[in-house]
Amino acid sequence: MTRKNDNLMEKLVEELNLQVPFKDTTEIGDTVIMLRENEDGMVTMLYAQVIDFERDTAKRDEWWHVRFVFLEVPPQPRTIILQTPHFTGREIFTMGGRKVFIKAVNFEAFEEQLDMIDEPTVVPKGRKKKDPAAPKPGKPEPKPTFTLIK
Repeated sequence: MTRKNDNLMEKLVEELNLQVPFKDTTEIGDTVIMLRENEDGMVTMLYAQVIDFERDTAKRDEWWHVRFVFLEVPPQPRTIILQTPHFTGREIFTMGGRKVFIKAVNFEAFEEQLDMIDEPTVVPKGRKKKDPAAPKPGKPEPKPTFTLIK
C-alpha cells in the first residue's frame, strides 16, 4: 500500500536544490538544513549548526558521531550517528523508519549575490546619493545580514 506522500521528501529535496545554494561538503561550524519525515508522512524542516565530528571506531564502516545544535528556541544540542553521505546530502536516508535529508548551506553564495545588488535608488532626506564611480572610503559600510532571494 502506497501512501499519498511517498515521494514528498524527494520532491522537497529537488525543489530545495533549485532554491538553496548548498555545499558539497560539511564542516564544523556549517549550518545545515535537515528535512525529517513525521509520523503523518509530512516533512519538517530544521536548521542546525555542526559543532563537532567524532569517528565511531566501534563500527566497521565509516560512521561519525555528528554533534549538532538545532537552531530552535531554546537551542537543542543533539548527537546523531551518521555516515558521510548522510550529513553531506548525498543521499536521503532513514532514521527510525522515517526519511531524513541533511545538507550544509553555502552562505558564501549569498555574499556574492549581495555584492551584485545595486545601491538603493531612494535616498533618505539629507543624504546625497552615492556616485558608484566614486572611490570607496576607508571604512566599508555594513552589509545586510539577511536577504530573501526568490
